[in-house]
Order: sequence, then C-alpha cells, then structure tokens
Amino acid sequence: MDLLFPCFLHLSILCISLSLIVLLHKRKFWNTKFPPGKTGWPIIGETWDFMMASRCGTPEKFINDRVGKYSPEVFQTSLLGHNMAVFCGSGGNKFLYSSENKSVTGWLPNPIMKVLFSPEHASNSYKEESAKLRKFLPELLKPEPLQQYIPVMDSMAKDHLKADWFPYKQVKVFPLSKTYTFSLACRLFMNIKDPEHVSRLQNHFNLVTKGILSLPLNFPEQMEIQKLKAPGESLTWNDIQKMKYTWCVVCEVMRLSPPGQGGFREAITDFSYAGFTIPKGWKVLWSVHSTHKNPKYFPDPEKFDPSRFEGNDIKPYSFVPFGGGPRMCPGKEYARLAILVFMHNVVTQFKWEKVIQDEKIIYMSIPMPACGLPITLHPRKN
Repeated sequence: MDLLFPCFLHLSILCISLSLIVLLHKRKFWNTKFPPGKTGWPIIGETWDFMMASRCGTPEKFINDRVGKYSPEVFQTSLLGHNMAVFCGSGGNKFLYSSENKSVTGWLPNPIMKVLFSPEHASNSYKEESAKLRKFLPELLKPEPLQQYIPVMDSMAKDHLKADWFPYKQVKVFPLSKTYTFSLACRLFMNIKDPEHVSRLQNHFNLVTKGILSLPLNFPEQMEIQKLKAPGESLTWNDIQKMKYTWCVVCEVMRLSPPGQGGFREAITDFSYAGFTIPKGWKVLWSVHSTHKNPKYFPDPEKFDPSRFEGNDIKPYSFVPFGGGPRMCPGKEYARLAILVFMHNVVTQFKWEKVIQDEKIIYMSIPMPACGLPITLHPRKN
C-alpha cells in the first residue's frame, strides 16, 4: 500500500495538470473572436445550400443571406469538408489581393492538383506549380505579341460562323462558343489545326472538366485511362499529359478553371481580418458576387448596362473580373482580344433573338446558360 501511494499521487498530479491545461486552452478558445456564422451539418456543412444557389443561377444568394445575417465583411461556413471564412466586399478583395504569400497563399484540393499536374508534381504546392506555369504565359500574352494573332483569330471566327452558324436558323451559342475558343487555343498555342485532333482533345478536355467537380474516389489508374478511350482508340500516357497541358493553358488563358472566379483558392494561417481571428487550417472562399452583384457597389446589378463601368466613381477592388495583384489573370488581354474579334464578326453578320427570354445562368465550374443560350439567327444582307 505504501508503494502504491506515490504512484497514485503522481497520477493524480498528472491528471490535474492535464485538466488545467485543457481548461486554459478552452478558455483561450472561448475568448477568441471567430467570424460569425454556422458550419452546418457534419462533413456536408453548408455545401448543399451553396450548390443549390449556384444551380438556381443565384450564387450571390448564398453570400447575401449570410452577409445580412452575420457580417458584411466576413462570415464562417463549411464547404466540401473544409471550414472556411468567406470574405466579402471590396475590403475583402483588397485584403486578399494585397496579402498574397503574406497572410494567404494559393491552394487547391488534392484531386484537382492530380488532374492539373503530372503525378510527380501532384504533391507540390499550388503556389509552386502555378508559378511555373505563369513564368512563360505573361510574355506570350502581352498586348504586343497578341497583335500577330488577330488575322488568325479573324479568319477562324469567319470560318466558324460559316460552318456552324450560317447553315442554321437557330443555334445554341454556349456549346458553339466553347468549341470555337478551344479550337482557337489549340491553333495558337499548340499549332494543332486538324479538326479531328482538336475534337478528340476537346472530348478528353470535357471529361476532365466534369471530373474536376466529382467526388475524389480512387480507382486504378488503368481504369481511369480506359474511361477516356474512344472505341477503337489507343490512348497513351503522353496523350493524357498533352490533354492536361491543353487544359492548363485554356484554363489560364480563358479563366475556365474552377479555381478561378469564386473558387476555393486560398489557404490561410492564423491571421485577423475585420477584427476576427481566422484559425490555422481554415480556407478562404472568395466570390466576385459579393461585389459584382451587390447594389451597394453597382445599382440594379442584374440590368445589362455596360456604361456603368465607364466612369471613375467605381470603388477600388469592387470590380475584379480578372482578379487583382499577383492573382491577376495572365490571359486577360488575350480573352479581351479574342472576344472583341469574335463579337465583331458576329454583330456584323447577324441579328438575333433569344429563344428563351428568361433563361437562367447556372454556376457550376463556370457560369453557363441553363439551356445553352439558343438564339434565332437573322443574317445581315451585305
């Protein structure tokens, strides 16, 4: 009994010490001012609400409902199994774009990293891999080098309209524009002109794009490659690599990637914003809809009014269609030029009417018209 007493005493002291440590830690946790909000259901969080708002064409509703309920600057939620702080307004945009590699750094979920980058680089950080890709893109996509592409853009736009628009009284703009922009990127950046080759790559591209938002289930690699094979087609690992490279180029140039506008982009570590502490390990969800569709910054935001952007009274960091700071889209000038050349050809050769006047825009990996934007064509007489 005398021998057991010292052991019992030491064990009691250890238990009391551990209890005090836990109590102090909890007290510190309770005193920490986290962003207001709710994380919803375990694991699922508020993912369902977020996705349904996007599917219904009102992604800003998910943001606005919680801004009105919790805070106009930042609130917490849980999406796709991650605790997140949602930054809102021009102040949130400014903080993110001026804090790159200081308080925030780029982040992508592992399943997306595996699709974007080769297996030997999939374990690297998004920051490292994105930096490599951005090293060669800026020089290629500056306004001066882009001018040499105008004749090719104009020629391809005319050929596209002649083959896919003029023969029909009604067309769906969205799928046709996707085919055109993909063909244009293949021609300009990889010198691929063969329509069959482009079509085959686009089929692979579409499969990869759909898989980006799928559940990250692990299947044997060979099974995944077999899924990408067309009947009678032999698809090698080099083909897979080329497809990934095409995906990366098109995404960076045309902002098609999920990590683009409104994506899950930032990993953050122990910092404060708007007086709230963001815990280590949380992610930041940034959405353009917190400003672009906010009447505070743009009155009547649903109205088509290009003139609203002509004045000098736009609040800084409120209009960020191509991002900002080091997160500025490297392909913004290319996108502008490609759109201008294409639309010039469309408006000079056609008048049109929308078939579905109130067609919704849904938001999955990218914004898209729910029915593909069917229009009735009226060719102009020369």
